[in-house]
Amino acid sequence: MGNDAAMRAVVLDAPGPPEALQVRELPTPVPEPGWVLIEVKAFGLNRSELHTRLGLAEGVTFPRVIGIEATGVVVDAPGGEFAAGQQVVAMMGGMGRQFDGGYAEYTRVPAGNVIPFRSELAWSTLGAVPEMLQTAYGSLSVGLELQAGQTLLIRGGTSSVGMVAAVLAKSRGATVLSTTRRADRFDALRAVGVDHPLLDEGEIEDEVRDLYPDGVDAALELVGTNVLPDTLRATRTGGVVCFTGMLSNEWIVPNFYPIGYIPTGVRLTAYGGEASDLPGDVLQTFLDDVAAGTLTVPVDHVYEGLDQVPTAHADMEAGNAAGKLVVIP
Repeated sequence: MGNDAAMRAVVLDAPGPPEALQVRELPTPVPEPGWVLIEVKAFGLNRSELHTRLGLAEGVTFPRVIGIEATGVVVDAPGGEFAAGQQVVAMMGGMGRQFDGGYAEYTRVPAGNVIPFRSELAWSTLGAVPEMLQTAYGSLSVGLELQAGQTLLIRGGTSSVGMVAAVLAKSRGATVLSTTRRADRFDALRAVGVDHPLLDEGEIEDEVRDLYPDGVDAALELVGTNVLPDTLRATRTGGVVCFTGMLSNEWIVPNFYPIGYIPTGVRLTAYGGEASDLPGDVLQTFLDDVAAGTLTVPVDHVYEGLDQVPTAHADMEAGNAAGKLVVIP
């Protein structure tokens, strides 16, 4: 592929509304040794890309092709790390922030951001997996060390990470409580294995303790600092809360006074991962289980074509999805 080859990509010149995401022709990137050129077959949307578009993300230079993940096929890896034609996912490590990311027909990323796999699943399914699985798996494994027989509260349950966390937690033998602000999404939660869907109107401690008077063993916070104190209060002494997401766009605790903020004996931790935090065998096993029908990938909607990205972003910002939004370039 020559330097003059063009591709279509979604470019953000500066923070703004969904319409600020413009489809343009750009030169197809050329990888140096240590980098990999990927033909993007699908990519999932992430809240961090919404933060970037809204001007809330640090360390982003514009104009920028955003997108912190991509799924596709290797075109070229001059360093020999991967073979042309290999199926791969790529995520994080500066994608879509320090350098151009996944909202494009081709993306060039460091080899360390890339994980190979083999699967016959549709690209629309595969495209939903990388960041969602990395975040959920890392939160349950590193953040919460979730064990069979434990109770897990997922705050922000119809988010893509919340739904795949439920799938993974059930496969580990946990009992799952999961929140949503809309009662009409209870069935969507039950479909991914949630035992106790809970309606979240701002405070859920009483509902949780009606079920488990001592509180839950573990809680995954995906909504933000605005509800974190309530999540902490729903957790038992000796239990763990892992702060992973901020669907509310609220991630700072003002005037943080730990003794007043954290209930005695409840542990608060956090998780923010990279591609290196998702072992290749975990990705492959997950995809094999999905293909076998024993696990499910919660995809809410698939958008065909890069020109659908502004619509997809508007849907993400409005909170219309139960599960992952995926774009096929």
